[in-house]
Amino acid sequence: MDHNENTASLPERTVAGPDGLPRCRWCAAAPEFFDYHDREWGFPVGDDRRLFEKLCLESFQSGLSWRTILAKRENFRAAFHGFDFQKVAAFTEEDVARLLADAGIVRHRGKIEAVINNARRACELVKAEGSLAAYIWRFEPKAEDLGEPQTQSTSPASVALSKDLKKRGWAFVGPTTVYAFMQAMGLINDHVPGCTGRQAAEQARQLFQRPR
Repeated sequence: MDHNENTASLPERTVAGPDGLPRCRWCAAAPEFFDYHDREWGFPVGDDRRLFEKLCLESFQSGLSWRTILAKRENFRAAFHGFDFQKVAAFTEEDVARLLADAGIVRHRGKIEAVINNARRACELVKAEGSLAAYIWRFEPKAEDLGEPQTQSTSPASVALSKDLKKRGWAFVGPTTVYAFMQAMGLINDHVPGCTGRQAAEQARQLFQRPR
């Protein structure tokens, strides 16, 4: 999910949440975004399955709105066995046909086949690197390499991760998709200054044990 916007004065970059406290302005686009913002976005994740799920959902979101994907997230989880990539890697053409007939998800053959391909690549990566989390967190950017929050759609780190994933055979993992993934999974804290989530996400990042 790419929530970037041009640099603006602080009040214009935040919006009052249900409790009256300021949040990142993109929350105003849909009521359900406040809960997603407060509970998930920007908080560090070290679980392989959740990381794989987010990469898949970001690829499905390409060309669509995150609101559409978030509304269908539970359907996606049911359709792809909770994004257990060991199970998804075993999907066959029959599974592709089943998914193309599932009105609860985004029925895009290329994206569905990419998830199955990426599940197989994820299995290979875990064998080679120990875990998906350990591999991905090696691409966590240094603070000095980051720009002003939500003013860019790619970064040197997202370009590097995208390039390496593609070299390993992954699909639908362009630099913009990967940057949105890194924002969401807490590899960077892209909450804008003044947002109540910024300090909470930073505290979570300080306590987070980077996977090795």
